[in-house]
Formats: sequence, C-alpha cells, structure tokens
Amino acid sequence: MQLTITKADRLQAKPDVSNPLAFGTIFTDHMFNMDYHPDKGWHNPRIEPYAPIQMDPATMVLHYGQAVFEGLKAYRTGSGAVQLFRPRDNYKRLNRSSHLLCIPEIDEAFGVEALKELLRLEKDWVPGTPGTSLYIRPTIIATDPFLGVRASHTYRFFVILSPVGAYYSAGFNPVKIWVTRNHVRAVRGGVGEAKTPGNYAASLFAADVAHKKGYTQVLWLDGVEQKYIEEVGAMNIFFVIDGEIITPALNGSILPGITRNSVLALSKSWGLKTAERQISIDEVMAAHASGKLQEIFGSGTAAVISPVGELKYGEQIISIGDGTVGPIANKLYKAMTDMQYGKAPDTMGWIEGIE
Repeated sequence: MQLTITKADRLQAKPDVSNPLAFGTIFTDHMFNMDYHPDKGWHNPRIEPYAPIQMDPATMVLHYGQAVFEGLKAYRTGSGAVQLFRPRDNYKRLNRSSHLLCIPEIDEAFGVEALKELLRLEKDWVPGTPGTSLYIRPTIIATDPFLGVRASHTYRFFVILSPVGAYYSAGFNPVKIWVTRNHVRAVRGGVGEAKTPGNYAASLFAADVAHKKGYTQVLWLDGVEQKYIEEVGAMNIFFVIDGEIITPALNGSILPGITRNSVLALSKSWGLKTAERQISIDEVMAAHASGKLQEIFGSGTAAVISPVGELKYGEQIISIGDGTVGPIANKLYKAMTDMQYGKAPDTMGWIEGIE
C-alpha cells in the first residue's frame, strides 16, 4: 500500500511545557487513517490533518461497541532523538484484540512503519521535559451504518497523538487502591483480555465509588468466585511476598500488559524469583498479617510502575511497607524509564528509533 501525506495548512502552537501537561487533552496537527472494505481489504492509508470523523447516527460502533484500541508512547532522549518502546508488541496485541471482536487484522509491520512516518511529521510535538512523552492511541472502529447485531463489514483504523505528562497527579508516589466485592469487570470466556472500550465502560461505576471513598484505583477480583485477584483499573498488579514477585496468571479475563511482560522479563534477567499464578485476596491479607507482604505495585503504559501504599478490603485497611516506594518497584521504574528516555542502554531489544 502507498501511504499518502497531506499536511495541515495551519499548525497549532505547541503547549507550554513550563506548565504540567495534563493527560490526553491536547492533540497534534495530524493523524493517520486507513479504511477496510471486504472487496478491498485494508486500503487508502493516509496521514492527514487531525479532524473529526463524520459518522452516520446508525454507525455500528455507536450501538454495539465493536472497537479495539492500543496505547503506547514516543519518548525524547537527551540527545533529542525520538524513540518507541516495544511498538510491535502493541500492534500484535491490537490484532489479538481484533480477533476477539471479529475485526479484520492489520499488517503489523506496515502499521509500525506508518506510525513512524506520522511521528517523523509530528516529532516537534514530542516533549522533552522530564517525565513527559507523546501518547499514541491506535484505534479501530466498526463503521457500517446498520442496526442489527452482527460484525460490521467496514472499519476505520486511525492513530492520534497527544503530548502528556504524568498519568497520576501524584507522580511516582504510592497510590491507594480499593478492593470491590460488589462489582466485576470481566469473566473468562468473554473479551476481558481484549483492549476494547466496553471493558473500560464496565469499570467506571466501581471506579467512581472508589474515588468517592478517597481511593485512586479499583482492585478487581475474578467474576465467578470473587476471590482471586485480577488487575487494577488501568494496570496489571504485582505483589512482592517473602522476596517473590507474584502477578495473576493470564486467564482470558486479564489484559496481557506489555509493561507487565517487561516487568517479568527484567525481574528474571536480574535473577529475581517471579510467579504467574492465581493469588487470592485472602492470601494477600494473610501475607500482610504475617509480615511477608513487602510491596504492591501496578504496571501499565500510562504510569509505567505505580507503587501502592494502601489497600482497603472490606473494613480492613492495610499499609504496605513504610509508605514510600519499595525497592523493587523503584528499580523497575528506573530501569524502564531510563531505557525509554535513552539514559541507559537497551539490553532487551525493546527500543526502536523513528529515523
């Protein structure tokens, strides 16, 4: 496919980086678009000025939620170069999500190269102040104008970019999480492992309850027994118990996080003991009571590593560690961000430049 580029007539002023960048509120001058039709496959790939997408009121994504998306970032190094962290894994996961939602898969290699071309055009939008980055949101939506429950025949794939600061206003500091026993996000056999908008819509009510209680995120339990830990809001979750790093095993209802995979790979490369297995909330509470619970932290593209300082389950509230960032969470955060920003060599083969 031949990628075409149409440049905007007028460019926006870049945001004032002397003020903290909010997350996901500012968007760049250009976007990538590509369409799918059964007779043509994926076709007409183009970079063009950022603009609204015109839709018929009957467009299927608006009624039946057939959509998938990804999230990754571009980083500016100290030398001024722009680089990506594991972009091919994001596009592989996009295709896995598409498969579960009956959406045609894209050519991953072409998708990555098209993204790099978009970033070359928008490289001045990649901020260079510490802790900032350019957030990348690839998305596929169903576009048939049809009211009826079936997979769409046509789709739009688009990529938009947004300069961002820290995901949490507290930055890299411990957050508070609340365990819900009244709500579930997903169950095995559904689309819980897909990055699809419906999964996030399903989390909103419990998240609102958590915020009203003074907590940053919801810790989800499994949807069948309400016993085994799954993930935290927008992150995968890790527990350090008696020197072992434990995370819930991927079971079909947990998002296979790329940062999660990076945490496990780095930990193993350092010789740390890791486990992917079922872990119940009762086991975590018992580990805290016995003094064996050393750290809890989340992992995800937006925050990278998010240490947890307090957890509430039922009427019981526990503090983790001494209230500061734990040593393993700190080491992982530094290793990944140093690699992403070019402060340390890429020992894992995860970094790709855009030139």
